[in-house]
Amino acid sequence: MPQVRTPEVDLAQVLQQVAREKNIEMDRWISALEDAMASAAKKQHRIKEPVRSTFDLESGKFEAFIVKSVVEEVEDPLAEWTVEEAREQEHEADIGDEILLPISTEGLGRIAAQSAKQVLYQRIREAEREKIHAEYIDRVGEILNGTVKRFERGDIIVDLGRTEAIVPRSEQSRHERYSQGERIRAVIVDVHTQPKGPQIVLSRTDPRLLVKLFEMEVPEIYDGTVVIKNAVRAPGERAKVAVISRERDVDPVGACVGMKGSRVQSIIRELRGEKIDIIEWSDDLVTFAQSALAPAKITRVSVTHPGETPHLDVIVEDEQLSLAIGKRGQNVRLASELVGGKIDIKSETDVKGEVADALAKMLQDAMGGEAAPAEELAPEDASIEWDQAPGVSPKMAESLAAAGYEAYVDIADATVEELQEVEGVGPKTAQAILDWLARRTSAPQAEQAPEGISSLIETEEEATTPALSDDDFMAALSAALKESEKEREEEASLTEPATGPDDKDGGGAA
Repeated sequence: MPQVRTPEVDLAQVLQQVAREKNIEMDRWISALEDAMASAAKKQHRIKEPVRSTFDLESGKFEAFIVKSVVEEVEDPLAEWTVEEAREQEHEADIGDEILLPISTEGLGRIAAQSAKQVLYQRIREAEREKIHAEYIDRVGEILNGTVKRFERGDIIVDLGRTEAIVPRSEQSRHERYSQGERIRAVIVDVHTQPKGPQIVLSRTDPRLLVKLFEMEVPEIYDGTVVIKNAVRAPGERAKVAVISRERDVDPVGACVGMKGSRVQSIIRELRGEKIDIIEWSDDLVTFAQSALAPAKITRVSVTHPGETPHLDVIVEDEQLSLAIGKRGQNVRLASELVGGKIDIKSETDVKGEVADALAKMLQDAMGGEAAPAEELAPEDASIEWDQAPGVSPKMAESLAAAGYEAYVDIADATVEELQEVEGVGPKTAQAILDWLARRTSAPQAEQAPEGISSLIETEEEATTPALSDDDFMAALSAALKESEKEREEEASLTEPATGPDDKDGGGAA
């Protein structure tokens, strides 16, 4: 049979065509081909030394060489020569030169061709990923439109046309469901260079998606007349957006809502029914917090800690409490993120109860000591529950019982000095015990209240419906908070084991 001659292929023309199709520079293709040919020649000749290949674009010919570096002291015999060895090949060789020893590239076998194919594929894939990374890395935060291509272990693979992107399960809203071939719009959150999987990471839950959707729907935001100061989301459920206008005659909230809600409704449809609260941003933290807690109506807001992360106490009417907190605390959580602080919400009933307790404590302090409520008072012949006493360890409780202090009547006339005679009891602990016993066995007498305090005592009927002016209410609330904090600090110091010189044997727990 006559032999069929294979037509010669113009490799340079093929390279140019493929470079245009793949949109990769010609130099990257030539470099990849040279690496592939070097790998094939090394495989064909079973060479362990480094091999380098060059390609002549005009002639379309490859050349391959074994590369030897000239060094003063050889560390790698396969890749290095001494000056004496190098001068056997080139008489003028010196340290730092490279000696190229030509090898044949003719008649490369199937194994060598397969090796060349793998290297070429790897180099081209690396070039494509680098190009995608360079193209999209500066577009993080932008919205991309794509088509759902497939699903992999809960992740959505999106076809963008020239490449693929991924929407991880963590970046998907649990209220959204997509099917293959459906259109999807998401925001770019990351572009990586990892060797496996799509490089572009998209998100349907990031607040930047909400911001970009408003920019697309609201011309005033796109041209900078209205600015979005902050946006927070509970994906699929509720979002809050704070906006401000740079022009006095432009209503920022009205511009975002649109006529009859047309603008915001299109965004809600895109986010599959996510409710959006549009709030006007304010420099005044109190005013901003009141707006951020919408739709609840706020009675009062006070800033308790105006530091880097401010703490705000918010008071609402009883019927507005659940609305202000929101489902599973969602409304107050989003409002806290929006204002950048911590918000504590209390109803008016709770606050009035705190004020009443604070007034009672002020009365008790004015009388010279605190008294427990009547239902907590202990009879004199009752046994003392030493495990409830502040600063008393189990070992100290045994010592007190052994000393004869078992009932309240046994210790009624005891002094600090007498209690210090018990093993392990120091002056601080003794005084704390006496104060605690006094609160357990005595009650305040209204008729003993000093002048100026008796006016604060209310009858039982009046106490149920306290009537305070705004100024008195806030002053009493402030005093209550301060007294409560001071009381917590004192209780903490009393419950810690005493280890100083005041107590005998350390005075702490055994």
